[in-house]
Amino acid sequence: MFNWLKTSILMAAIMALFGVIGAMIGGKSGMLLALLFGGGMNFFSYWFSDKLVLRMYNAQQVDESTSPYLYNIVRDLAARAQLPMPRVYIINEPQPNAFATGRNPQHAAVAATTGILQLLSERELRGVMAHELAHVRHRDILISTIAATAAGAISALANFAMFFGGRDSEGRPTNPLAGILVALLAPIAAALIQMAISRTREFEADHGGAEISGDPRALADALAKIHHYATGIPMEAAEAHPETAQMMIMNPLSGRGMAGWFSTHPSTEERIARLHALARGR
Repeated sequence: MFNWLKTSILMAAIMALFGVIGAMIGGKSGMLLALLFGGGMNFFSYWFSDKLVLRMYNAQQVDESTSPYLYNIVRDLAARAQLPMPRVYIINEPQPNAFATGRNPQHAAVAATTGILQLLSERELRGVMAHELAHVRHRDILISTIAATAAGAISALANFAMFFGGRDSEGRPTNPLAGILVALLAPIAAALIQMAISRTREFEADHGGAEISGDPRALADALAKIHHYATGIPMEAAEAHPETAQMMIMNPLSGRGMAGWFSTHPSTEERIARLHALARGR
């Protein structure tokens, strides 16, 4: 119920932000057009944003015949978590990482990179996929995916404001200051939306994943390995779409330029420490 409330607040905030940006670009008519665009984007985000994110990463759906190793791990963990079997995807990227997406547990998908499949042992991979299924069980995936789609759209709208924000008869911008402010503030607003929803839920998903897998140290070991290798291996799709970084189990961004604004994950060291404490208390 709480995640539904957060999702509703996020969608309302998106509408309000679009209205403000539209008014700065084109007055009342600009605000109405932006509100219509924001409403259409919210509708699209709810129903189709998971497919858009998976397409961004060129994720390929697999089944028991095409990837029995990963598929069977996910199936076993989904049964342990009493969740419907999600769709399973593999992303052809060397960086070790994974994420979950979808609007609810009945329409969920989990994705893992080829890098994580090669790096982790079966025990560690089970810990990672259990973490992703915890996001599904906690219903984090809808707000996460909507936020990713919204942030991309807000950034696109900011670029539109910069280059097409209304001109006079001589082709000069009618409100150049507004265009500059929108172009600067909209991506920051998008990043703040990401940070507001991401940090604590990673701790909660770590805890939930440890419960599903029954092995907190497996996830701790996996996080240590991923952190060590991921920082030195770029992920081009994530760098091109930094708004999706908060969906990953580990921040996939290099931190250069604007990408650093989207660094939304808590400290890996603290995550590992909490998992070891959980294992000692079992």
